[in-house]
Amino acid sequence: MSFRSPSAEAELPDGGRKGRLTRLGCRFALLASMTIVFSVSARAQEKGGLEAKLQYCKTCHGLSGQGYLGYFPMPRLAGQQPEYIEAQLRAFIERRRTNPIMFNVAHVLSPAQISALANHFHHLNPPPFGGAPRGAASLGKKIYDEGLPESNVPACSACHGTTGHGQNEIPRLAGQLYPYMVGQLTGWTKQRGQGTAVDTSAIMAPTAHNLTRSQIEAVAAYVSDLH
Repeated sequence: MSFRSPSAEAELPDGGRKGRLTRLGCRFALLASMTIVFSVSARAQEKGGLEAKLQYCKTCHGLSGQGYLGYFPMPRLAGQQPEYIEAQLRAFIERRRTNPIMFNVAHVLSPAQISALANHFHHLNPPPFGGAPRGAASLGKKIYDEGLPESNVPACSACHGTTGHGQNEIPRLAGQLYPYMVGQLTGWTKQRGQGTAVDTSAIMAPTAHNLTRSQIEAVAAYVSDLH
């Protein structure tokens, strides 16, 4: 094996130095092109993976994220606050919110995919399903706007907004499916706030506990028709 010192290389004829520079240039060009190819391929795989996850979400939550009315009602994700969706997916992953199906869905998502999915659903706005019992909606509006001071229930609008659209990690309630809302509020502590980690959903535990079944149904009926 021979070793050519820098001074020895300086003694190469011009043709030899130009040849070596040409070869080095080709190598750098090849490395650069390979970097671009791998980068494009990685982005394509990420996009393809995201599309697959999105299609999977739609099988339960609807093509427009409008939710699903069935034996097991699936929540509306359309128009939901992205921070809330991200927070809930992390809660599923960390088992602070109990749902075996959603744990399996969420724990394979990358942080970038979680953000992209949340942003996608936030920008959808299909009309609400409606269909809730209308007789209780007036009581639901009163509770939503004014709360029940005698039962230590604050006005829902204080956190979720007068239009029910929420903000940041406070979820949108407008247009949420009636049976899903009833199920969540009647069984709040059975699914949420599990484990020892601090969970923002804990703020709802006393409110849900202090509402009667008929009051929960009234609030759910009212918000289910909000746009």
